[in-house]
Amino acid sequence: MKTHESAENYLETILILGRGGSRVRSIDIVNELEFSKPSVSVAMKNLRADGHISVDDEGRIELTESGREIAQRMYDRHRLVSDWLALLGVDGETAARDACRMEHGMSEQSFLALKKHIEEWKLGLQRQPR
Repeated sequence: MKTHESAENYLETILILGRGGSRVRSIDIVNELEFSKPSVSVAMKNLRADGHISVDDEGRIELTESGREIAQRMYDRHRLVSDWLALLGVDGETAARDACRMEHGMSEQSFLALKKHIEEWKLGLQRQPR
């Protein structure tokens, strides 16, 4: 199922904020993304309607299986592209910002090819004599 870039960003943010067992609430997303409360509220309503999150009576947000799958895919792409750009000499802030843009438009085929290339490149570096 195809999701919109904004939904992918929200799901990835929930995943990151929830690492380590932290409880995620809408206000945490507002603070992290610096979006308005009404915007985040509408997004959470849509994500819940699409079955990507659940919200308990205390307002705690959890990813469903589909939400976690999308969030993890975006996070993995973001980390790979950001790390790759940094290895190429791009400063960390720019690499992270650019990775955020690139992770959404990349096909699965291109992502897997890039991932394979980077892994082979890193392996080649490890094998070189020092």
